[in-house]
Amino acid sequence: MKAYPFYKIIALTVLVISGFTSCKKEFSGEDYAAYFGGEVSNPTSNYVLFCKNNVVLDSIPLNTDNTFFKKFDSLAPGMYTFKIEPEYQYVYFDKNDSIKVHVDSKDFDGSVNFCGRGDQKNNFLMEMYLRNEKDKNNMFDVFDYNCNRFNQYINKTNSDNLKYYNTKKEEIKWNDAFDVYAKGIVNFPHYTKKEIYPMIHEMRTGEDITSQLPKDYYAFRKNIDFSNEALTEFSPFVMYIDHMLNNVGSIHYHNHFSELDLALKTNINKLNIADTLIKNERVRNMVLNNIALKYLLEDQNMVNNQEFLKTYHKFSTDNSKKNEVLKIGNAIQLLNVGKKLPTVNLVSRDGKTTTSDAVITKNSVVFFWTEKLTSHLLAAHKKVLALKAKYPNYNFIAINLDSDTNKWKELLPKYKFDGITELHCANFDDIKNKWAITKVHRTLIINADKTIKNGFTNLFDVHFEEDLK
Repeated sequence: MKAYPFYKIIALTVLVISGFTSCKKEFSGEDYAAYFGGEVSNPTSNYVLFCKNNVVLDSIPLNTDNTFFKKFDSLAPGMYTFKIEPEYQYVYFDKNDSIKVHVDSKDFDGSVNFCGRGDQKNNFLMEMYLRNEKDKNNMFDVFDYNCNRFNQYINKTNSDNLKYYNTKKEEIKWNDAFDVYAKGIVNFPHYTKKEIYPMIHEMRTGEDITSQLPKDYYAFRKNIDFSNEALTEFSPFVMYIDHMLNNVGSIHYHNHFSELDLALKTNINKLNIADTLIKNERVRNMVLNNIALKYLLEDQNMVNNQEFLKTYHKFSTDNSKKNEVLKIGNAIQLLNVGKKLPTVNLVSRDGKTTTSDAVITKNSVVFFWTEKLTSHLLAAHKKVLALKAKYPNYNFIAINLDSDTNKWKELLPKYKFDGITELHCANFDDIKNKWAITKVHRTLIINADKTIKNGFTNLFDVHFEEDLK
């Protein structure tokens, strides 16, 4: 985490004094007033979104000096998020907290720093987030280790994190409500590593290590409250439960099924496990929705999709998400091989609006990218430049999915992507609903007559070039 410059702290202290003057009074027992403000360096938008459970509670405008301030007359204690598109981070409020945050959009996570009443808890969460991200980047080769060596490695990291957690808990003396998140941001990344180890180890080494796992390897599952509603939108928990269901839902007698039927049975199995395991309706719906959206975008067998959706609709009680899943399902049906690609609006380099119909004039490969995934941006374009030389009869079309068109145009000259048609997504909801685009790694292969040759492939799939021949 970046050190917060001293002069910035002084400046923010002045702002706290001038903007938070009412904080000096004693809060009454029924007073739930709270304050949130701060400063955004290099802002990507002119407002800060304040959200809870993915619902925007307030849009706080930035002042001319890039500061912002909001008094909430009544704010329930709990976990919230603040968003400066396209990034977000968590902020936890106890009763009557007055929290200031500094963030630089050029290094969003690395620059987040809190001060004011309630700052220590939030700075702990940020420190643990950064620790987890650093650890994630160091794990690539660790999954190749044998079981004993793997356990020793992750247990050492977890022991260090638990020591830090216990020190801060004693120092800050936070309450039980916050401890759910403090403990969660330490434990769930550790549990996730344990869940994915057998799968990734086999994928990378070819060795099925399941029989070598200690008998108590998954004992930690018994201590997890899968129905804790406070964790519904908490990403360490959401990521853990996704990987856990992938693990326990896998079918080991897979030689009996085709690849498509195996995917269907595995995901129906995951729906059944989630319905049995999770008693809280809201948490259960969240998990069911995630399984459904992920499955529909991976398996394009229409008969299987309908069978899967029958089970999903039987268990899910979230009507708004059911509609979203239905839209994705409908979009997928429109992307069958041989069907015409639905038309979407796009923006050209010169800022003019065009359409996918106007751009696709011969056999085309359409791929996507975002500024936030620089490694994918570079790797995808590099792969396409090589493919372009090999398949000159194809047009290669790159579509940027970021929200800021001007920033996209400023970014293009920094790279030499000559020969690739660069376009910007004019309306993400439109392209999401018509092309079922929910992740940047999707690639479309389109015939010259604008019919679909393959609507669900990936540039880096080992069989990708087979569809170009």
